[in-house]
Amino acid sequence: MIVYLAEKPSLGRAIATGFDGRQQKRDGYIELGNGDCVTWCIGHLLEQAEPDKYDPAFAKWSLQHLPIVPDKWQLVPKKNTQKQLSVVKRLLKKATHVVNAGDPDREGQLLVDEVITYCGVKASIIESAGRLLINDLNASAVRKALQSMRANREFLGLSISALARSRADWLYGLNLTRAYTLLGQRGGYSGVLSVGRVQTPVLGLVVRRDQDIANFTLKPFFEVIAELETTKSVTFSAKWQPSKACEPYQDEEGRVLSRKLAQTVVDKTRGQKASVTDYKIHSRQSPPPLPYSLSVLQIDASKRFNLSPKMVLDVCQSLYEKHQLITYPRSDSRYLPKDQFPQAPRVLSVIKSNMPSFANAVDNAKPTLKSKAWNDSKVDAHHAIIPTDRKKAIASLTQNEAKIYQLIATQYLMQFYGPHKYQEQVAKIDIGGGEFIAKGKSSQDLGWLALTRSASSQTANNKNEPVLPDLSKGEPLQCIDSTVMEKQTSPPKHFTEATLLAAMTGIARYVQDSKIKLILKETDGLGTEATRASIIDLLFKRQFMQKIGKEVHATETGTALINALPNEATYPDMTATWEANLNKIAQRELRYDGFMLPLTQSIAQLISDSQRIDTTQFAGLKSAKPRGKKRFFKKKGS
Repeated sequence: MIVYLAEKPSLGRAIATGFDGRQQKRDGYIELGNGDCVTWCIGHLLEQAEPDKYDPAFAKWSLQHLPIVPDKWQLVPKKNTQKQLSVVKRLLKKATHVVNAGDPDREGQLLVDEVITYCGVKASIIESAGRLLINDLNASAVRKALQSMRANREFLGLSISALARSRADWLYGLNLTRAYTLLGQRGGYSGVLSVGRVQTPVLGLVVRRDQDIANFTLKPFFEVIAELETTKSVTFSAKWQPSKACEPYQDEEGRVLSRKLAQTVVDKTRGQKASVTDYKIHSRQSPPPLPYSLSVLQIDASKRFNLSPKMVLDVCQSLYEKHQLITYPRSDSRYLPKDQFPQAPRVLSVIKSNMPSFANAVDNAKPTLKSKAWNDSKVDAHHAIIPTDRKKAIASLTQNEAKIYQLIATQYLMQFYGPHKYQEQVAKIDIGGGEFIAKGKSSQDLGWLALTRSASSQTANNKNEPVLPDLSKGEPLQCIDSTVMEKQTSPPKHFTEATLLAAMTGIARYVQDSKIKLILKETDGLGTEATRASIIDLLFKRQFMQKIGKEVHATETGTALINALPNEATYPDMTATWEANLNKIAQRELRYDGFMLPLTQSIAQLISDSQRIDTTQFAGLKSAKPRGKKRFFKKKGS
């Protein structure tokens, strides 16, 4: 008997649709016509044992116990899913072949592998297990996936790397949280000071941004704008470019800080003759943006609809599991496999059927046009989030479901429109020996940009870059006016949920070390597609961060925690090193022990160093109200 073990009931039911013949729905599984079975986990059936399972003394938080490092790791059944675990265990004992049908990501791989091992499946069956990778819950896609089954042992490195990350997060979060909570109590703080490999650097971003804004000093600077007129009485503006001789009067970003200097330029140029010293027109084009990964979708939805990342993920799960209108949502890929390209006419037709308002947009699409999104070399276990070929009227969805589906459909539709073609104009102008530059931009063909609601504002960026008149090198002009424009330097903006999520995905730009920066550019940034939303949500729940309007601010408690922790814990550098080593484990270039042993030594040192901090900074802070049972370990990725 073959047992297919899915990560969730919805995936299990979808797998069953890929088989023909009579099927029987049983308690916790589906029996296929040939006697094989499809069963499922309910997310995590197992969880890391709490510290007191290793030693009853660990039930009490004490600095003397730290660091807590299990000699032999234990998993325990989750209380609310024990019934399903019993069903899975009974079926696996009868199995002659097992198929891991977890979600197509690192977490999904480990989640099912752990259950198979925990249930005592024979080593020979584990060695021959299959791996089913499903990105689309529609029956046709499931059948295709069943026909291209892979060996589960191909993903052993991925599973071990996920196991290493899970245990490392447990060790780091548990020990540092206990250490700093106990230190906080010394200073008079009564709440839990939670520390995590990912959540703490994210909080560090917000704290440092708040501090940069609070410490920012406004500085006035000056620009000179000249109003020019051609011999045909057409006017346009140009901006003064300070020469090398002006450097003593400029800041590090080249802004002129002397009003007197700017006024001198005005006096020398107003009413003077001018000439074009250089004029170029560049033809440019921008390809359509790639289809969505989860993070990019969350950022767009937050900006457009003010939806939190967690809300977007929940809506995506509903569109995927309940409605089967989109492909697997927890994807970090923005590319598509080439073998899906022939399905484009069908998917476009379904978009038109589901959303009648898109009829014209679909009719103008070119299904034979292949964008750069179709790239097998950039697709592994899962691909970009796109609509499926399932028909369902958008009117039957909730408001948020309809909004997210429309975003995903539009992004897919863009792949069948041409590039946005435009011209850039750059003119260099001499006025009284000073150089001025004028720029313009004009669209020639909107292409994919025609699908955006704000296409007119995006085409020419009219406020800043108007279309210039036709000019030629050497052409005489008249400077009819010059004006000093006084501006002020502006502080950085507070994070919003959208920009904080963008910072997590592009964390490399917040790192100075060139080697660390390179590592972070090659990884997924801070957290994963599946965990980023929950990490932001967690920091709000723990009252380390708060929202003021759309802005995200650190609370006094969050700020105190970051100020108390060593830089190693509050910057993303450590995470970068972890991810580099975890990737090596996945590629079989590093052994599990080669990652875990140095980590445990580092945690011991961090705890030892923590004893020297000034605990008075925690006095008088308001603690978060406890919610439910106090946990002694942290979830993965936190």
